[in-house]
Amino acid sequence: SLASTAITCFTRGLDLRKGTEDVLCPANCPLWQFYVFGDGVYASLSSVCGAAIHSGVITNTGGAVRVQTLPGQENYPAVNANGIQSQVLSRWASSFSVTAGPKSTALEAVGRSVSTARPSTGKRPKKTLDKKAGNKDCKADIAFLIDGSYNIGQRRFNLQKNFVGKVAVMLGIGTEGPHVGVVQASEHPKIEFYLKNFTATKEVLFAIKELGFRGGNSNTGKALKYTAQKFFSLENGARKGIPKIIVVFLDGWPSDDLEEAGIVAREFGVNVFIVSVAKPTTEELGMVQDIGFVDKAVCRNNGFFSYQMPTWFGTTKYVKPLVQKLCSHEQMLCSKTCYNSVNIGFLIDGSSSIGESNFRLVLEFVSNVAKAFEISDIGSKVAAVQFTYDQRTEFGFTDFVSKDKVLSAIRGIRYMSGGTATGDAISFTTRNVFGPVKDGPNKNFLIVLTDGQSYDDVRGPAAAAQKAGITVFSVGVAWAPLDDLKDMASEPRESHTFFTREFTGLEQMVPDIIRGICKDFLDSKQ
Repeated sequence: SLASTAITCFTRGLDLRKGTEDVLCPANCPLWQFYVFGDGVYASLSSVCGAAIHSGVITNTGGAVRVQTLPGQENYPAVNANGIQSQVLSRWASSFSVTAGPKSTALEAVGRSVSTARPSTGKRPKKTLDKKAGNKDCKADIAFLIDGSYNIGQRRFNLQKNFVGKVAVMLGIGTEGPHVGVVQASEHPKIEFYLKNFTATKEVLFAIKELGFRGGNSNTGKALKYTAQKFFSLENGARKGIPKIIVVFLDGWPSDDLEEAGIVAREFGVNVFIVSVAKPTTEELGMVQDIGFVDKAVCRNNGFFSYQMPTWFGTTKYVKPLVQKLCSHEQMLCSKTCYNSVNIGFLIDGSSSIGESNFRLVLEFVSNVAKAFEISDIGSKVAAVQFTYDQRTEFGFTDFVSKDKVLSAIRGIRYMSGGTATGDAISFTTRNVFGPVKDGPNKNFLIVLTDGQSYDDVRGPAAAAQKAGITVFSVGVAWAPLDDLKDMASEPRESHTFFTREFTGLEQMVPDIIRGICKDFLDSKQ
């Protein structure tokens, strides 16, 4: 049977639809990125493959896993096992357990797994039927930033071209596969061809063959910054939702600084790989401006994004491992996703009708939403404002740049108790909390939580917030009037308005809010 579904490193229990589901986990998921809550029984917010490795059902080479949906529970424990530290969760609406999946289906389904994309070598007859489409399993828009400096010289420049050609062949370029372009770094960068120019391997190979050596200093930093800013525009052929990658080839070392270029690339959502060839020897180190140049330029300094070849001779064996890296889109940590590119402001009702114990449930809801996002200085950011008749900024978007600090700040919010002026509070938050970040790269979301009728008009302030580029979700509990909730929510109102009679019902909404944010984020891209 072909019952197994290929899933990604990040598929969570709550993303699966059936009570019992056979899934296939890809190989080489980054262990440190897994979010897993519990031990043996896992909260459905957990990564399925992460839970499977944590419980010892599979190793990091992937494999078949059977996922069984279970009811929610309280107090999921934190346990360190098999290289994964699971986290505590006080309660969640549903759980799952993992056991070894059926072996026979794993072999049949292996070709369908997205993140273990095997580069097309043209050996499999299935692939050759649809040569034009290319390797659909490999989703990437790639700029090869080649070294055209005097460092490399004419002879090795030609070997570099051969190597890039081999990588291009193995990638399986095609209309629905990877698209590539080339930029040459020397004194000044030159875009040789764009993503949109060729979608067939044959044309790309011809274009690479025709490249002329420019010579000059190896101003790789300048070229990297230029490529990150100019190369990936929609009019030049970049595709929505496809990871943007720059593969920098460097013979020796750069003549300029790479640090600023690395920061710009990350800000633009570009994943930078560095392929360093003939890296500086001990005698040459004195001439190198900054010995740590690789670490400063790559997307993340975790070993995945740097690649070394001793020389330009005999490089064939290096082609396949590089292609496998370029095709594992799960590992492209610098791509803009809803998890790493949003600002979420929580506007929390502190009125006296809520009471201390329900207020804790509200904070738990806020934590559980925040927890799903990758909070960092270059990632997503969270802010919170509490309101009665007055408003109090609990913390702004730039106050805490790590998830742990944000979560402990949420836990530390003190209940105010008082009246309810929601309209004023929305205006206050739009101006004081979102104002400072309105020109930043992240998409802005406001989640308004209230349990009652506002004493002032909410429609005007909410419209002004939306006009300022903020997407508003309204979450009402108990006595919150549905009309107010709808008036505050962004269009389409049905999917941005949430209501529950009891405070304990907030928890069930968490996955829907997270999904709603991600849907809006994707819809807004370009």
